Amino acid sequence: MPTTRELRDRISSIDNTLKITNAMYLISSTKLRKAKADLAKTEPFFYALQSTIQRILRHLPDDFKHPYLDVRTDLRKEKSVEHIKTAIICVTADKGLAGAYNHNVIRETERILAERPNHKLFVIGEMGRVYFRSRNVNIEEEFQYTAQNPTLHRSRVITGRMLDLFEQRKIDAVYIVYTRMKNSLEMKTEIQQLLPLDKLDQQTFQQMPMVAGMEEFVMGPTPKAIIDNVIPSYLNGFIYSALVESFCSEQNARMTAMDSANRNGGELKQALQIQYNRVRQAKITQEITEIAAGARAQQR
Repeated sequence: MPTTRELRDRISSIDNTLKITNAMYLISSTKLRKAKADLAKTEPFFYALQSTIQRILRHLPDDFKHPYLDVRTDLRKEKSVEHIKTAIICVTADKGLAGAYNHNVIRETERILAERPNHKLFVIGEMGRVYFRSRNVNIEEEFQYTAQNPTLHRSRVITGRMLDLFEQRKIDAVYIVYTRMKNSLEMKTEIQQLLPLDKLDQQTFQQMPMVAGMEEFVMGPTPKAIIDNVIPSYLNGFIYSALVESFCSEQNARMTAMDSANRNGGELKQALQIQYNRVRQAKITQEITEIAAGARAQQR
């Protein structure tokens, strides 16, 4: 049976740990409110841009061609999916203690890496970088200081890098793996194809409200000029939204993990406190018994 001193030390250690987990919970809740506010500010513009792109793609001529809409059908006919050059953007956190948040993203990234061996891996977040480095997975580029501070400037840097590689035909497709927070209780790891945009495949825009098909739509000065300006803005907005969504999900996951740690720590502390009281009471009872026995022996 542990002594009272050992139990006191364990209770003190739990108290110190609870102070840390409670502080992390409060910090994450503050960051989550700020991230949600940033996301709410950008969502109207982003959804409006998505709706506009949907309308543009629907009204493009059948014979219209553009690098951003190039699905590389020639490669798909000649090669299997395993040989298509794919860029994969993995969005993780810079820190742990967030439950299964990082694990879920890394697991989905490993799955798509296995499906597409001819890949270039781009990592956002220290946890993903450390994980893939430790397993000798080649990382094409690391976008540091982005996971904890998602900004439009950082998303523009990533967007520009992807567009350059795609236009130079160094890659044939771009995917992003991130976490989307449906609500405060449910998060889902998403794999979204960013490039190319296939105007025949409306899954990219399936969450948007449909616009009436019989509408008058005039594009000027030319469809190519519109695509040149709209698609980069769309990709930039999508990547920024993915970064903010991932940041929200990370803070929400950390809040949940810290709340669970606080509850478990409180229960453990209560059990140790009861055990400490019992040991202390038994020790006092033993001392009283010894004193009484000594007094009786002295009287004899």
